[in-house]
Amino acid sequence: MSVSRVRTAHGVTARRQLFRPVVRLCNDGRDRSLVVSKGEWMYGTNAGRTSAGRAHRPARAHRAARARLVTSGVLAGAMLLLAGCSSSDGGSSEDDGASKQPPKSQAPYWVNPKGSAAQQVTAYRNKDDGKNAGLIEKIASQPVAEWIGVEDPEGETRGFTEAAAKADRSALLVLYNLPHRDCGQYSEGGAAGGDDYRAWLDKVIKGIGDRKATVIVEPDALPHLLQEGCTPQQFHEERYALLKEAVDKLKAQPNTKVYLDAGNPDWVRDPGGLVEPLQRAGIDKADGFALNVSNYQTTESNIAYGKKLSPMIGNKPFVIDTSRNGNGPAEGHDEESWCNPPGRALGEAPTTKTGEDLVDAYLWIKRPGESDGPCKGGPKAGEWYPEYALELARNAKR
Repeated sequence: MSVSRVRTAHGVTARRQLFRPVVRLCNDGRDRSLVVSKGEWMYGTNAGRTSAGRAHRPARAHRAARARLVTSGVLAGAMLLLAGCSSSDGGSSEDDGASKQPPKSQAPYWVNPKGSAAQQVTAYRNKDDGKNAGLIEKIASQPVAEWIGVEDPEGETRGFTEAAAKADRSALLVLYNLPHRDCGQYSEGGAAGGDDYRAWLDKVIKGIGDRKATVIVEPDALPHLLQEGCTPQQFHEERYALLKEAVDKLKAQPNTKVYLDAGNPDWVRDPGGLVEPLQRAGIDKADGFALNVSNYQTTESNIAYGKKLSPMIGNKPFVIDTSRNGNGPAEGHDEESWCNPPGRALGEAPTTKTGEDLVDAYLWIKRPGESDGPCKGGPKAGEWYPEYALELARNAKR
């Protein structure tokens, strides 16, 4: 087994929550011009708290092979409050049409009509900036994953799945709350212990119910077990048990698809090293595995890697995060090449029509346009970064 020396970065951001005070657009045309209007509710982002009092959703990226494997990560994040406007007048909690549902035959996943990108489209339109509005629409028009928080996991999950069901779509969700998460680095935390995780998971399950959902289970959890000095040995058995329970409980729901995270080709370079961890985590009952979450590795390299791993675990199919891999990973030896690397691009749009029998879908699991961290001019990890979103869209090949 070869574990690539790859740096990871996790970001803290406002948790995605269906119900929250409306974030309204100011009328002065500035990019960062949203305010909270008390008492109104809509789709979008809301600050949530873990048991440690911090909101978590990773803006995770693994730097290229040959780099030193040092987990970096999550910095305090907040919801998309764009400063500079005091009026609470104007705006609407109704969908302004910035985000449309793509054809179900192409991508059966729900587009949140009030996501950060959709709000940015409206902001640009309000100042008659049609060019930039059109660029960000490339993001706003596509389904991206919702990372479930800890404050109200049942209500949050129910909100997403009910909205998706109303649109005749499937909700795309990510679970990221295991104890001893992220090797004690910036995204450390998660549930306080196994029982707390189980309680949180049960609430997520109730929120899903019998509605359609596709769930990515615990990014990084298995690769971190293979990283020396990361997750203490005494917690390995608990992690395997919790992952297996998560798979079992999610698959007990009638319309839920489940994919266990399996890192990316430049992390655990020998896919054989993931076979036993995936088996112990319940891959036999899962629908498959997920690759490249929050990373920049090319679709081609992920397909090749997945095709090597799949026969070792019962020919399980897989999904690939293509949100920011349009130009592949950054080149060179920048120690922070994983953090808002310039020149990157949106990858293949979310779709189940991949042309590959083993690839169930290309998905946007990482939310394109959200920062990897306060580097290269970016804001805190997980916060909306309009300049970077524009670059990703401008460089896109579609």
